[in-house]
Amino acid sequence: MPSNKGFSRRDRVSEQIRRELAEVIRSELKDPRVGMISLTEVEVSPDYAHAKVYFSSMAGSDTLDSVQAGLQQASGFLRGELGKRISIHMIPQLHFVFDDSLERGAQISKLISEAAAISDQSEEPDQA
Repeated sequence: MPSNKGFSRRDRVSEQIRRELAEVIRSELKDPRVGMISLTEVEVSPDYAHAKVYFSSMAGSDTLDSVQAGLQQASGFLRGELGKRISIHMIPQLHFVFDDSLERGAQISKLISEAAAISDQSEEPDQA
């Protein structure tokens, strides 16, 4: 059995699904609720029957439910388009999950910047 030095087949399929879904959503999905989103990751189940599609949105958390509802409603259309674009035995059911890691990262960066600014202020020598 040859050693697998790269990604597993499931990783490659997950990445291909992410790329193709992103393209379909950007170019063909006309639902105004979805807007500008980024697909951050796709996790395909071992049997390829289900895929968790993680997305982030710059629209803000107040529209998150609407974005997620739009994606879930379009999942049949998106699966059909995936079926035309990639050749795998089974096109998985799509489950959309909000990925708040970008938002959390921005908050952490802001807190670090604020802490650094406070630290810089407290380290300035007194002018006497």
